[in-house]
Amino acid sequence: MIHPTPAIVAQSAVRPLPRWALLLLCLAYAVPGFVGRDPWRNADIASFGYMRELALGRTSWMDPLLVGVPPDGDGLLPYWLGAWAIQALDGWLPAELAARLPFVALLLLTLAATWYSVYYLARSPGAQPVAFAFGGEAQPADYARAMADAGLLAFIACLGLAQLSHETTSYLTQLCCTALLFYAGSAMPWRTAWPTFTAIAGLLGLVLSGAPTLAVLLGLGCAWLVACTRGATLRNRAVAAGVLLAATVAAAALALQLDLWRWRIVRFEDLKQWQSLVRLFIWFSWPAWPLTLWTLWRWRQQILSREWHRHLLLPLWFALVAVTATLTTQPADRALLLGLPALAALAAFALPTLRRSIAALIDWFTLLFFSASAIGIWVVWLAVQTGVPAKPAANVAKLAPGYVPSFSLLAFGVALAATAAWCLLVVWRAARNRPAIWRSLVLPAGGATLGWLLMMTLWLPLLNYGRSFAPQVAGVAAAITDRDSCVVGYGLNRAQLAALLHHGQLHMVPTEQLAQCDWVIADASAAPLVSALLPPAQWQEMASVSRPTDRGDRMLVLRRTARKR
Repeated sequence: MIHPTPAIVAQSAVRPLPRWALLLLCLAYAVPGFVGRDPWRNADIASFGYMRELALGRTSWMDPLLVGVPPDGDGLLPYWLGAWAIQALDGWLPAELAARLPFVALLLLTLAATWYSVYYLARSPGAQPVAFAFGGEAQPADYARAMADAGLLAFIACLGLAQLSHETTSYLTQLCCTALLFYAGSAMPWRTAWPTFTAIAGLLGLVLSGAPTLAVLLGLGCAWLVACTRGATLRNRAVAAGVLLAATVAAAALALQLDLWRWRIVRFEDLKQWQSLVRLFIWFSWPAWPLTLWTLWRWRQQILSREWHRHLLLPLWFALVAVTATLTTQPADRALLLGLPALAALAAFALPTLRRSIAALIDWFTLLFFSASAIGIWVVWLAVQTGVPAKPAANVAKLAPGYVPSFSLLAFGVALAATAAWCLLVVWRAARNRPAIWRSLVLPAGGATLGWLLMMTLWLPLLNYGRSFAPQVAGVAAAITDRDSCVVGYGLNRAQLAALLHHGQLHMVPTEQLAQCDWVIADASAAPLVSALLPPAQWQEMASVSRPTDRGDRMLVLRRTARKR
């Protein structure tokens, strides 16, 4: 007998995950990483630099500049959000913390949109489990809630989500807008108001975040699949598809009006690049990708059928678009990030068909991996604080010379509570509890949250020291005796300029104003060009300041000794 669906689920297996536990897990994952840390190198501090300039009124909102340098991306939305938050909370919170609050909300909104997306996909007629001869099969609403819990757990468990989702960059706004559009495609045409709003917000947000091509591709795919939905009236399908199509056209027109269409196609011709991509796919979306492959195999008859089962084809389309962008654009990890909500949804549909042996393998691997990771984090922290064990302490001293450890009772208490919660979770998972469809993903999600939380509490001072420009900029600022004089940056990237403005509080000006300034800060890698532009007879090197964790990253501080006549 061929079942219409491979899902065989009893009512006893779809009890919901306690709401308080799910909410606490989301907060424990979302808040650490945004609170208590410095802006980190590269994209994080560079984005904050543009937000700060906008909030201070030093640059145009439609064409932001950082010391005369435009951003390397076309997304304006993250800069606007951060700048508005800085202005609204001026005097209440530090600028770097205020700028992160909208992004905390974006991450929480992404988690909520992922849960509701899987919920409505699981309510689709083709997603329902097999009806038992004598009853007892899972009821549609209960089944959908349990599947949504599983999808959210799979999303949180993805290893690549942690860092990129806690940066104040356009990639988090793109992720949130993709999740909103994914929810709209999942809920239409069963719901009207909220899916319509989120579809418009998601598409326009993707455009304003610098991803107009993805907005059009995802919007057109959603419109087509909604039009082919089973179980809804023809009128509802036509209205929902029309809304999505109109929003997609509006998003494309907005991108054209703002001149945001760019092609950034790259070729991967080197074998090492392909090997790097393979490693990225393996770890970035773990454990969602093996479960996704299992879903594609077990649900293959529905995927290949002519009935257009949206609960499989919609997340598959989102995932394929993200994977294609990963293979053709840079940076690859930022593109793959946008496919995680869809991969989590596909992973959830593997659970009703998962064999008990495979579920046990996932549990054991997760238990060993995250327990070992947590022990390693605690051992390194203990070594830094006490010098015992000696070898980890020596390794840290070698990698971060000059670092002075500090102790925070609050961070220690939070880390201790999180570790205790992990131990209780392991005990609960090992006990003979009633089966639940989401049980196999509790340990992966809990372990990912534990690892991230321990790093953002126990290791945060060390990470700030290694990943922040603050120590280096402090040395640079100390070498500039005349703090009121203007300073020119030569050969510096956006992140370095933002760090000098924020950490050093220096009066940085564009290179074109060199004739009016007596100070220059240059990247040491541009030293030959610096010598040609700034002759030693007229400029004296006052200091050469390295970043503590990378001696090759040096800034030169030059002072004018004589002016041309």
